[in-house]
Order: sequence, then structure tokens, then C-alpha cells
Amino acid sequence: MWCFWSIFTLILATLFVLFILANLAIVILTYSTCWYEYANADPKLFDDRFRSRNIRMALSLIAQETCFNVFTLMITLFGMRKSRKLPKERGETPVLLLHGLFNNRASWFCLKAGLRQQGFKNIATINLSCWHNEEVLTELVAKKIDELRHKLGVNKVHLVGHSMGGIIARNYMQIRGGASKVDRCVILGSPHHGSKLAPLSFTSLGKVLIPGSEFLRRLNSAPPPEGVRVTNIYTRKDNMVLPNANTRLDWCEQVELDNIGHTGLIYRKPALEAVYAALKKQD
Repeated sequence: MWCFWSIFTLILATLFVLFILANLAIVILTYSTCWYEYANADPKLFDDRFRSRNIRMALSLIAQETCFNVFTLMITLFGMRKSRKLPKERGETPVLLLHGLFNNRASWFCLKAGLRQQGFKNIATINLSCWHNEEVLTELVAKKIDELRHKLGVNKVHLVGHSMGGIIARNYMQIRGGASKVDRCVILGSPHHGSKLAPLSFTSLGKVLIPGSEFLRRLNSAPPPEGVRVTNIYTRKDNMVLPNANTRLDWCEQVELDNIGHTGLIYRKPALEAVYAALKKQD
């Protein structure tokens, strides 16, 4: 029996190490692709690639993103069960959190805790499957918003979307006519103009995020959502949106961060504080 448990423990430890190494490899690959793209666009970067400051920054970003990705994937199981805690403070505008591709509601662990500390009581999440298309997911969000409005007796909700979640929020407001039901929308690291890494996702959602896709052309040609205060938070070191300029959205309030990776936007303090500020900012 002792031998069996020893072997079992060894297998689990080996699998965990491989899991971490796989995530590390993905992060290194994405950042290497970004550097390759930028170095070709700006030859000056080539000469500075081995400066100690740049090496420390690169190692820090790779370590952070690997840890955040591993943690996010490890808590995914907790997000698979149906949430039983529904917002119940009637009259208070709820905050609906929309996660990114290949994540689920569990990825909002840190932001939910922070929002509660900031005094937000009505916080809701929803699971958005990566195997459905953007219109199906937008319909799920629309139903959830109406459910929250009717249950809490409010006219509008706040939306916070990370990555693909921000694109779904925009689709709901700009194309599906949901702007009248949204007060504030905070977007984190969304590929507004697509990402050259999107084809690697192997999903129908990845297809619509290819730069120049029909969906993105339609979305970016639609008028801004009238009556909604939109804040776009992005990082100059985003390793999943390539080129980085595709994270910017000119018609709304912009918040630029640095030395934070794509997944870090839902964990790092500067990004979380930017979300709080956007939701609490007075007109």
C-alpha cells in the first residue's frame, strides 16, 4: 500500500511539473512572438535586447504570466459549478463580470474580492463557453443582464470584460442594441482589432478575432454605445494581443498600463485599481 501511494504521489508531482512547464513554454512562445514582431517593426529594439534592464523585465513578465496562468487553470474546476449566490441588494447597480477565452467565472477570484472591499455588493458572473460563437454568448449575456435588472429592480448594469469578454460586451452594446441597459463598461486587454495569435486558439471564437475579420469590421464600424461610460484598460506588454496597438479603442476613455501581461490584468494591483476607479468615477 505504501508503495502504491508513493508511485501515485510521484505521478501527480510529475504531471504538475509538466503542467507548469507547458504553461511556461506557452508564455515564452507568446512573448518571443511579440518581440519578433516588434523587432521587425523597430530595428532599434534589436540592439537593446540584451541590456540587463530588458532581461530582468522579460524574466519578470514571463514568471508573472506563468504563475497567473497556472493559478487560473487550477481554480477552473471551482468555476464549473453553477453559482448559487445571487446578488440581492435591490436598487444597487450590479456588476457583471465577463471572462476571457478558455477561462470561466473562477478567474474573477481576485477582482470579486477587491470589488467587495470597495463596497460593491451586487457582483455577478457567468460562464461563457469557448465552443460557442460570439452571437450565442452575447445572447447569454443579454439574458443574464435582464435577469439581474428584474431581480434587483434596476434599469442598468455595469459590465467588466477581460479579453474576449470585452468583445462580447461591445457586441451586446454596439450591435445588439443593449446600450440602454448598461451604465458603465470596463474593458481589460481586449483584442479590439484582432490578434495575430488568434488562429492558434482552434475555436470558432478565435476565427472572429483574426485581424480584419468580418465580425471585427462590423463591430468597429458600429457607433459607440450612446449613454455608456466606457473605459478601456490595456497594457503595453500584452503577450496575447499582437500587435499591441490592437488593444486600444480611440472613442472611449483609455488607461494605459505597463509591465503587466495579458492574464495579469485580472490579478495585478494597478489593473484592479483602474477597474475600481472606472466604476466609481463621478460624472
